[in-house]
Amino acid sequence: MTAPATPLIVHHLNNSRSQRILWLLEELELPYEIVKYQRDAKTMLAPPELKAIHPLGKSPVVTVDGLTLAESGAIIETLVERYGNGRLAPAPGTPEALRYRYWLHYAEGSAMPPLLLKLVFERIGNAKMPFFAKPIAKGIAAKAMSGFIQPQIAQHLTFMEGQLKEREWFTGPEFTAADIQISFPLEAAEARGGLNAADHPHLSDWLARIHARPAYQRALARGGKYELLGGTSKS
Repeated sequence: MTAPATPLIVHHLNNSRSQRILWLLEELELPYEIVKYQRDAKTMLAPPELKAIHPLGKSPVVTVDGLTLAESGAIIETLVERYGNGRLAPAPGTPEALRYRYWLHYAEGSAMPPLLLKLVFERIGNAKMPFFAKPIAKGIAAKAMSGFIQPQIAQHLTFMEGQLKEREWFTGPEFTAADIQISFPLEAAEARGGLNAADHPHLSDWLARIHARPAYQRALARGGKYELLGGTSKS
């Protein structure tokens, strides 16, 4: 199958994981439409309108050929299998195919949780509360950050840096959709997790290369301003 029978619609939340779905579609050169949603300025949560599309009310969500697809990894796998025509995925049964599956799951299963915890505990430490509670909250947050969260982030960055010492892309010599999937946690790590060129030259080089891809740039142009929470702006 080369293209969906009905228009593919991406329900796109600003500054979210859905940006990488736009990028995937640009890499596959598939036609698509975008329905845009904005986060609440105070809570940074998705608006309730997204629950009309999927009960969890989160992005990305894609509707295509009568199906509603959620979860970035599942969306990526489904679209590549249905419409990729052999692009963006290694041949089945190869060592690269095993690596491809691993990185598709690792991105959200292992890399993203400590980055999310960092965001949560930073907010706890800076939250408004009675003056007598603030030192306690700050102490708990600082202990969690220094004792668990920061070491976990550093461990994952060291692991991924080592992987890219051995190969150009995460699955091997060819760019695949696994690189698209891992982009969000690595962009979050660059914005607020300590990823830097001095300590992680291979990861920083990888980020520069994905950001220079024409399809990535087209996705930014269509999706609008992309600014990771607490991080730097890309537009």
